[in-house]
Amino acid sequence: MADAKREIERKYEPAGDSRLPDLTRVAGVAAVDHQGVMELDAVYYDTEDLRLAADSLTLRRRTGGDDAGWHLKFPVASGIRDEIRAPLSDTLPPGLAGLIRSRVRDTAVVPVVRLRSARDVHLLNGPDGEPLAELSVDEVRAERLHGGSRSTAWTEIEVELADDGDPAFLDAVERRLRKAGIQPSAAPSKLSRALTETSPKKKRQPQPTAPPHTAGDHVLAYVRHQITAIVALDPAVRRGLPDSVHRMRVATRRLRSAFRTYRKVLDRTVTDPVGEELKWLAAELGVDRDQEVLDARLRTRLDALPRTLALGPVRARLRIWSTARRSGSRRRTVAVLDGARYLALLHTLEALLADPPLLPAAAAPPGKALARAAHKDQARLATRIAHALEHPPGPERDAALHNARKAAKRARYAAEAARPALGKPARKSVKRLKAVQGVLGDHQDSVVARDALRALAVQAHAAGESSFTWGLLHGQEEATAAARERELPGVWARASRAEIRTASGD
Repeated sequence: MADAKREIERKYEPAGDSRLPDLTRVAGVAAVDHQGVMELDAVYYDTEDLRLAADSLTLRRRTGGDDAGWHLKFPVASGIRDEIRAPLSDTLPPGLAGLIRSRVRDTAVVPVVRLRSARDVHLLNGPDGEPLAELSVDEVRAERLHGGSRSTAWTEIEVELADDGDPAFLDAVERRLRKAGIQPSAAPSKLSRALTETSPKKKRQPQPTAPPHTAGDHVLAYVRHQITAIVALDPAVRRGLPDSVHRMRVATRRLRSAFRTYRKVLDRTVTDPVGEELKWLAAELGVDRDQEVLDARLRTRLDALPRTLALGPVRARLRIWSTARRSGSRRRTVAVLDGARYLALLHTLEALLADPPLLPAAAAPPGKALARAAHKDQARLATRIAHALEHPPGPERDAALHNARKAAKRARYAAEAARPALGKPARKSVKRLKAVQGVLGDHQDSVVARDALRALAVQAHAAGESSFTWGLLHGQEEATAAARERELPGVWARASRAEIRTASGD
């Protein structure tokens, strides 16, 4: 994978004959070290319809300066971006191509803008000579290479925080610049400004998106949000960012759940096959995620034990067992995201949004339709909980409670989708159903942990090690499961009192 860097910067526009003020008067700045002027030449790439720019991503190949190469930037927050760098080459490096695949899919990227900048660099240093930030004055010349033919030029001041710097320092610099008449730039990036100023003039401005009105509008808004999440999380999963696999998996589940819950709004002959593909993707993503959750649970159990009860090389045994199960899992996940089946799913999701399979009921007012669907899912959950608790403790009850957990997720997701239309009743239902899901989830995690602990005990015994600790932890997990089973009726009773019945919440 290419190198990654968190970039925290702010951009400014000098007004009239305004000049750089004395920056040594900024708190913490002991000296300003003028580095001179460097010439930068960057070509920005995108699809012909500018899909990357639409999501505020920038992809460029730049020469000049001390970081020549390919740069791909992802927005994190206002003024904060993650920059992924790869060495200079004639073609787009495969690692960066993978990170934009969910956006561009099999569409080629082409040069869209060329930016040539004369960059006058100043280092703002602290008392010990450590760099606090880099301030540059850029004389920018932009040339449109695709989708327009105009050129434009401007002067820009950019202040980038040094690695591990305090963002509050940028506030102090900004106050000093503002006093000198230098104002924040209206454009979030050079590319954004270049595209705006070199685009052909349009006769009509795009109309703002109308707020959801019908049941179909609300369901599609929820569906669109989950599809957007899948696309946006794809590069984070490839980079191995914390919690990215879990969040992407949840988005696939929410989307599939919406198809099943709102089948009177969306034609299931279209959505059922898509749901099967989402189920496949969630399962592939779960290979790594489930092991990660299990590892964390078992390590927490071990950490809580007194040392006198940790007999034998239990931590080493757990580490070896975990490593063997997770070996190659991330490579497998990336291979799935690079595969033809996943690419076809992305195309299908895009087509579904372009031509939604709405049924006549989609035109109805949202209140009654969404409340009825959410109520149906909650009734299914009630049936499954009652069925599970009829079984005596044991494998059959465990399996039934796992099915109830799935129903709890679906009911919660249904309430989430209905929340913009139904308001407070749906919000309360989401909160209570989340509690039910938490109890059932902890119970299922205990079931999985007990299976793992038994396997660890067998391995330890075969290696001549004590299996006492694994048996002790197995007993703790049994106690946890029993506690959750006792807790469930009360948690469900509270959730059922918040059940969505009508649009008014009666």
